[in-house]
Amino acid sequence: MPFVTVDHTRLFYRLEGKAGAPPLILSHSIGADHAMWGQQVEALAPYFQIVRYDVRGHGASDAPKGEYSVEQLGRDALAIADAAGFQKFAFCGLSMGGAVGQWIALHSPERLTHLVLANTSPQFGPRTNWDTRIRAVQEGGMASIADMVMQRFFSPATLMRDFHATDVRAVFLGTDPAGYAGCCAALRDMDYTAEVSKIKIPTLVISSDSDVSTPWTGHGEILAHEIANARAIRMSGAHLSNLEHPHSFTQALAEFLMPQDDAADPLVAGFVVRRAMHGDAHVDRSIAAATDFNRDFQALITRYAWGTIWTRPGLSRRTRRLLVLAITASMGRWEEFSLHVRTGLANELEPCDIKEVLLQTAVYAGVPAGNTGFKLAKEEMEKLAKSQ
Repeated sequence: MPFVTVDHTRLFYRLEGKAGAPPLILSHSIGADHAMWGQQVEALAPYFQIVRYDVRGHGASDAPKGEYSVEQLGRDALAIADAAGFQKFAFCGLSMGGAVGQWIALHSPERLTHLVLANTSPQFGPRTNWDTRIRAVQEGGMASIADMVMQRFFSPATLMRDFHATDVRAVFLGTDPAGYAGCCAALRDMDYTAEVSKIKIPTLVISSDSDVSTPWTGHGEILAHEIANARAIRMSGAHLSNLEHPHSFTQALAEFLMPQDDAADPLVAGFVVRRAMHGDAHVDRSIAAATDFNRDFQALITRYAWGTIWTRPGLSRRTRRLLVLAITASMGRWEEFSLHVRTGLANELEPCDIKEVLLQTAVYAGVPAGNTGFKLAKEEMEKLAKSQ
């Protein structure tokens, strides 16, 4: 597993995503670990090279005794960026991670391309609150404040549904009290209220309407107002917005970090995706068979279907494959259905995926559609088996 040692402290990180793609670092909340970014990594991995890591005192990183500082946490993040080979990178931090992001933006702005500050603040509240929390975990362990923290992390509706809450609670309870107390001290002593106006990096501020820890008023609003040209997004829910609203959070990241180039022709991107989905052989045959009569049509579908819709990060390519199968079967577009069965099975789909799509189709679009779909899918599976 990848580790980097900073000031005799071993820090854990994970490098994922697409090699050579724009670098992105994700930094978690106090009391959590790198796993809280799982859904964002899954969605963004085709578009970014991503580092997520355990802040000192958390997860698989060391938890040295004593008080930490935000500067120390910021230097840790830069050391991890160096170890990953990231000279310049986008940085997304939630809560404590946002404090780290502010430090980097103020002290090493040349390293950043974009900054996302989620559910965070330039100043985290009365010192006495943090001192009380430090004393509680030192005397009673993490369990002594677990219920209070969970009620801050998640809205009552999320806690009732147990949506991610059990896993997050387990991570919290497994956090070293010394490491947690050290990070509490870092947040207690941080105050960038008078400095955030110096941040010139393109910044997105994400806030949640029911966030007790860092509400919009007095926290997110200061960042959005003081950082020049900062964008702001407000969501419902509580502190861990990336878990309560994972798709909305990820979409906000994608739209901010992947701005559309109005001058760029999506035809090039369309060919890349089309080849990834259907394979070089199929695309090469289509290009070779194009005539003056249908060449413009081939360009149209490559530009708008593949280059404009299939490149959107809101749905995974696997999900889009399944949707295409369900829609083409429902509408009786059998030539297109067979094509997507064939190329899907040659890549990431399995027969069980086709089966579930067709059972769903039979219920909502009619048994005849399901019947024909099963017949054609079986034929494509037999062809694939013979070719192997």
